[in-house]
Amino acid sequence: MQTAHGRIETPVFMPVGTQGTVKGVLPEALHALGAQIILANTYHLYLRPGHELVHQLGGLHRFMNWSGPILTDSGGFQVFSLGDLCKISEEGVSFQSHLDGSRHHLTPELSIEIQQALDADIIMVFDECIPYPAERAYVATSTDRSARWARRCREALPAGGEKALFGIVQGGMFEDLRLRSAQQLIDIGFEGYALGGLSVGEEAETMYQVMAYALPLLPADAPRYVMGVGTPENLIEGIARGCDMFDCVMPTRNARNGVLFTRQGKLSIKQARYRSDEQPLDPQCDCYVCQNYSRAYLRHLFQSGEILASVLNTQHNLHYYQQLMGEVRAAITQGRFDDFRRDFYRLRQAS
Repeated sequence: MQTAHGRIETPVFMPVGTQGTVKGVLPEALHALGAQIILANTYHLYLRPGHELVHQLGGLHRFMNWSGPILTDSGGFQVFSLGDLCKISEEGVSFQSHLDGSRHHLTPELSIEIQQALDADIIMVFDECIPYPAERAYVATSTDRSARWARRCREALPAGGEKALFGIVQGGMFEDLRLRSAQQLIDIGFEGYALGGLSVGEEAETMYQVMAYALPLLPADAPRYVMGVGTPENLIEGIARGCDMFDCVMPTRNARNGVLFTRQGKLSIKQARYRSDEQPLDPQCDCYVCQNYSRAYLRHLFQSGEILASVLNTQHNLHYYQQLMGEVRAAITQGRFDDFRRDFYRLRQAS
């Protein structure tokens, strides 16, 4: 993909910078780790510091000192996660701020206005992230309303400019509703398409089933993005089913909780067995952390509550995710993705 702030090779994993920062990592380190694009959060930046201020200060790239592409979500997921604090209508959503209790009304048009002010390269339509489980009647009503909101977003941001607008396929876990949603969005026309409403509590196999029947419905010449996903296994299975783009807080959040990703699987650094372990986190990893620090030291930092624990753990986890995507891209280019996928699971089984 080509954007105003650079080229993106896919499949790609996007680190999440909710409030204009990927927690625990300098922008320069993100570049060094191989991050091509990051995600920022419309809802949070709208409430604090405010999209007008970010625009006044030169846009989000300048504000946070990130020169690469940025994708902003629409704010829908965060608003609807407020539960009883939000009220849905055809016009949009009224909600109460989790920061100070102030009342706000977010519409598809305002969501686009906010994301344009932030100067995002990829903008997401405003939609409702349907909870799981949900009754079919509710899912159908919500999905159709999200399609109408998507059309309003397209009208607010016409095609042909520098910014790409992505539609979001809803429909819950119902195959026919996913098909209907995909067709509604294709009829409107977007620069890319996403699957929303996944990784909301369903079993992994259910998620993979939705990917398997929904992703092939989307145009082959447009990026396909599965939102909020996920584990390294989720990424491999999503790619096998045709996904190009992923985002998730998992590598950064897990890092802050002492859970690290390695080629052999997850490692919990807080465990007592690592107290005097001189090995690196992953002997096969070439990241800065694995080249310079032992498991024993990383456990000591975590047990001591040191800020450096979060910094180093986050750097390692993000390196792992970016390296994984780089290896996948190489395997696809060389026509050996199926072999790569088998080896990925074989290493985990061996450990």
